[in-house]
Amino acid sequence: MQRPSWQGQWGPSSAQLELKGKTVLVLGLGRFGGGVDAALFLARSGSRVIVSDAARPETLQQSLAQLAGLENIDLRIGQHRPADVEEADLLLVNPAVPDESPYLATARALGRPITTAVNLFFQHCPARIIGVTGSNGKSTTAALIAFLLEKARPQDATYGMVWLSGNIGNIPLLGLLDQIRPEDLVVLELSSFQIPYLELIGKGPKVAVLTNLTPNHLDRHKTFEAYCLAKEPLFALQPLDPKDPALSVFNQEDPVGMEWYRRYSGQPGRFCRTFSPDQLSAELTHALPLPGRINQANLAAAMVVAGHFSVTDQAAAMVLPAFKGLPHRLELVATIDGVRYYNDSIATTPESAIAALEAFEQPKIIIAGGSDKGLSYQAFGQVVAKRAKVAVLVGATAQRIAEAIMACPDNQAKIIFVKTFEQAVYLASQNAQPGDVVLLSPASASFDMFDNFQQRGLEFARLVRQLATKTS
Repeated sequence: MQRPSWQGQWGPSSAQLELKGKTVLVLGLGRFGGGVDAALFLARSGSRVIVSDAARPETLQQSLAQLAGLENIDLRIGQHRPADVEEADLLLVNPAVPDESPYLATARALGRPITTAVNLFFQHCPARIIGVTGSNGKSTTAALIAFLLEKARPQDATYGMVWLSGNIGNIPLLGLLDQIRPEDLVVLELSSFQIPYLELIGKGPKVAVLTNLTPNHLDRHKTFEAYCLAKEPLFALQPLDPKDPALSVFNQEDPVGMEWYRRYSGQPGRFCRTFSPDQLSAELTHALPLPGRINQANLAAAMVVAGHFSVTDQAAAMVLPAFKGLPHRLELVATIDGVRYYNDSIATTPESAIAALEAFEQPKIIIAGGSDKGLSYQAFGQVVAKRAKVAVLVGATAQRIAEAIMACPDNQAKIIFVKTFEQAVYLASQNAQPGDVVLLSPASASFDMFDNFQQRGLEFARLVRQLATKTS
């Protein structure tokens, strides 16, 4: 794959920008705090801020409440206006805004610079940044890296505090800048919607990690190749200094990752490493409280980074049992009448749901289906057919998943179609016996029924707790 440059596509470079006294349009407020974080940072920097979002005000209540009454922040909610683009000196784009947005096209035509919250962070952060990306496992890997660096730090550690942020939960990004010191380490989870914009400032992280690459977000990127190319600037833009080499970490079991490993190995100022679950010592594998080979791979990646900063296997094994994992990622919700209920709502791709199915040896009832991202369900159907006793299917992709399961001649899974999510949880429980696992691992996005995967996971947990009260 030949890595392209996005600078011409996205307009002028935003590498040297003075924020004070400028009018900045924040295009997309969002519901998860990213737009709020950016607007507050810009306001503190002396910018006049216009915040624009096409969503209905009632869906943005929490975000709007944090900005209410601030004098140098103007809100434009319910629509985007070309006049705001024309008035702005700079656009700060929410990652959810697609590249083909007409408002971005207007900005390019007018020669307006474009930036993102991640770009501003890279430009203003005084500390070393550890960037983590991939299709599956990047949130858990980022959290493990931060956890190990903090909890298993060597006595003679050469780094200060450890910060975790980026595309993970509701942890602020720009709001941390006042607290971060040069000796600190910052672990950022970064998505394919965020990374390409780094081309505009020519900056990458000191340490970059790729967990794996499988087809994802094809509704946005159109092709797997384009999706991969959107991730690669994380490595291509790393600062190369022979006296203080960058670290690039790739998955031995990922073909694209190994292609990049061969491409970047041997460059002056760069140290390339690979990881595999098979590299883990027995003490680390036994200490990991999360199930499945996918989490062993996440730990292996995290240990490469932690080891780079002198964290030992022994120190990591002592603290790992206290790592609780992340919400909505193979999260044990409850055990009811001998049946364990796991929330893996983060599994919005077939590959991540396959990893979840393979994490358990027990009989499994899987709840799957949701909105369609244009992904193939053939491999997922084969794994469901072999590894699940029941597949409860709901949402826009239910029929496609069922067809993939039934296409397997040795299918052992009973297929149940339901119309509502509540029915899915109820019927999954009705088909479960003591010793079984009920697994919400949708292999699909959530937007046909929910605002996001977090809301879907919380609803699953609520319905499971409701089951518990009925059986007690």
